[in-house]
Amino acid sequence: MELPTPLPVERAIRKLGSDISLARRRRHISQASLAERMGASLSTVRRMEKGDIKVPIHFFARALHVFGEIRALEHLLDTPNDEIGLTLMDERLPKRVRGKSGGSSGAM
Repeated sequence: MELPTPLPVERAIRKLGSDISLARRRRHISQASLAERMGASLSTVRRMEKGDIKVPIHFFARALHVFGEIRALEHLLDTPNDEIGLTLMDERLPKRVRGKSGGSSGAM
């Protein structure tokens, strides 16, 4: 059984589709030309621009690549600055670290 798509996810995909449509039109690229550059069908581009949640993510990535914006996708989840993840990791750190007997102190 497939879970329903959360509303915030639907909104985000719809906005991304709308933004792709706007970026395409600002660059004076037709849907057919974008589809060709992406290696996709015209119907896929139309569905993507309408925010169809069933369009695979790699088509959104291909559109970003065509627009020269693929770096935006690479930095969506910036793990070095992931405050929640870093906080959870810090909570699991040991209170203290004991050196091994007879070994070095661990300092370099």
